[in-house]
Amino acid sequence: MSAKLISFIVILIIVIILLSLSMFVVDQTQQAVVLRFGQILNTYETPGIHFKMPFVDNVVKYEKRILLYDIEPEKIITEDKKTLIVDTYALWKIVNAKKFIETMKTITLAESRIDDIVYSHVRNVFAKHTFDEIISEKREEFLAQVTNLSRSDLADFGIEVVDVRIKHADLPSENVKAVYERMKAERYSIAAQIRADGQKEAQKIRAEAEKQVTVILAEAQSEAEKLKGSGEASATRIYALAYQRDPTFFEIWRTLSAYDSIFSDGTVIFGNNLEIFKYIIH
Repeated sequence: MSAKLISFIVILIIVIILLSLSMFVVDQTQQAVVLRFGQILNTYETPGIHFKMPFVDNVVKYEKRILLYDIEPEKIITEDKKTLIVDTYALWKIVNAKKFIETMKTITLAESRIDDIVYSHVRNVFAKHTFDEIISEKREEFLAQVTNLSRSDLADFGIEVVDVRIKHADLPSENVKAVYERMKAERYSIAAQIRADGQKEAQKIRAEAEKQVTVILAEAQSEAEKLKGSGEASATRIYALAYQRDPTFFEIWRTLSAYDSIFSDGTVIFGNNLEIFKYIIH
């Protein structure tokens, strides 16, 4: 093999090596920053093959996809002075690689910053609300506030907070039983109050009904007495008119009426000189 051929092969190998060292590939899920002596030379967000200066430039690649950071559970104090252990996580992504590398440089440092900011807002927002509100459907509204505040604080770092969620919010184990007993006592108290109100209302209804019955009976009795008195007055007036028209007939009618009363119960009366029997004894 001639010297020229050997030289050509050596040069070709060197060119291939230099070419391979000067090329880098950016995947569609990635974004890249080219650094020269620690200074940002260029950023690449589109996928494809790109070039750099070998041995001089350094390429740092970051994910374009959404990342998850699981924040350590922390204690917070609610407005009604109850302690909650809140386990949260943040969904985030790098939206500006240049800002990110200038401020954060590494994912680890970024996650530390996210931890501080998100927890701070979770603590501040939840501290303005009661325990019952936090465990209700209103929690979604509170988390939206935390997300917006965290997104605003991290925007200058090239980071976008997509969402902040809670995996679970629990009471400390030493407080669970005490809170349960207090809640049970409160429910018993409410139930007792409802029963007492019901009994009071029932007594009120019964008293009103008894009052109405008494009034109705009194009115009926009064009306009956009026009718009875009116009837007796009418009878007395009729008797008086009958007596005035024919005293003899009236006497006979009254005597016969007396017979009806005397003999209706089977009573037997003896004697021939009784005035009342003058119309039947000869």
